[in-house]
Amino acid sequence: MRPVYALGAGVHPWGKWPDKPQLQLALEAMDAALADAGVAWPDVQALAAASSRFEGGMGWGLHANEVVQAVAEQGMPCINVGGACAAGVIALQSAYSLIASGQYDVVAALGAERMPKGFIPRPPGGKDDRTDNDYLRWVTMGATNPAYWAIEARRRQHDHGTTAETLAKASVLMRRNAAGNRYARYRDPVGVEEVFASPMVADPLHLLQICPVSDGAAAVILGSEDFVKRSGKPAVWVAGCAVGSGQFGDPARRIPTIATTVREGIPHTSEVVGAVRRAFEMAGVAPKDIDVLEMADNTAWHILAWPELFGFYEPGQGDWMLENGKLAIDGEIAVNPSGGFLSFGEATTAQALLQVAEVLWQLRGQAEGHQVSDAKVGMTAVLGLGANGGSVILTR
Repeated sequence: MRPVYALGAGVHPWGKWPDKPQLQLALEAMDAALADAGVAWPDVQALAAASSRFEGGMGWGLHANEVVQAVAEQGMPCINVGGACAAGVIALQSAYSLIASGQYDVVAALGAERMPKGFIPRPPGGKDDRTDNDYLRWVTMGATNPAYWAIEARRRQHDHGTTAETLAKASVLMRRNAAGNRYARYRDPVGVEEVFASPMVADPLHLLQICPVSDGAAAVILGSEDFVKRSGKPAVWVAGCAVGSGQFGDPARRIPTIATTVREGIPHTSEVVGAVRRAFEMAGVAPKDIDVLEMADNTAWHILAWPELFGFYEPGQGDWMLENGKLAIDGEIAVNPSGGFLSFGEATTAQALLQVAEVLWQLRGQAEGHQVSDAKVGMTAVLGLGANGGSVILTR
């Protein structure tokens, strides 16, 4: 397998963009990524795109084809991948594999999304099928995602004594980080009192402790070592790139199921933990080496729990780390210096690529307004419906 490098990235600011179709968001993110990488469409030999169930793709999830037919019909392979909220990292892993295998030298990965308002609903077009677990969720429980996350947060309070104030401070940290990030949707700092004053959605989680939904797009351009040497362009090594699925016996409340058989030794959120461990192995690094961690923070609970699951510190220690500033931009491990999903909102198929863009810019010292000092190694982690997980490690 050949080494793979990140040449550049582009992001369309997150928000609500009712006057811009999903295709336009995608094209603007791609244009920005190409400019950042210092290449043009004729240099791109393949495009891997995350497929949305909500808009675009000609109704078939053909988002790569849609982009290429709009601006770059040059015979390149168009690869369209699913993976729900993890679709972006699966697109990136597809692009990574095309280069690592020696098939191509420059490949782009893209995700663009316009989300319906409110908590994520059942995707349109799904059949009322009793063998479909997600259909059963909606008709038997009617539970949206926050209900699942609230169960996990309540369990943490029972197991580790996490207080309501500590959970609120996780949201405060994310909004503080986002204040200097021009791509974030919510950049106004909030305090603990404002978090508590926001509506209670699913006890113990208030509205400001749950990520909203947003529109957004992100793209990353990858290249081979040969291309980097020939072009002389600056690049950052993709040291680890892994995707995975869940393991039987996982204790997580994995949407759409509410309970399952728990087996000893199987990690919580095993689809993500498995991908993280594989990425560590590929990169030859350990949690102590990571300067920047961009991870899915669908709620304040994720900020406290996920670094523990990945082995950054012992279970239950996340509360102390947060309270003592160890997770801040200038802390021991900078968790979501971008502001995370709590400040961006979920644009499901694009967000994993947003994470990679953020880590790339952090390692190049270009994260204007929220830069982690002298960041050398950064990691992403994301989760998607259907037990999809993924993780990417960049080093310089």
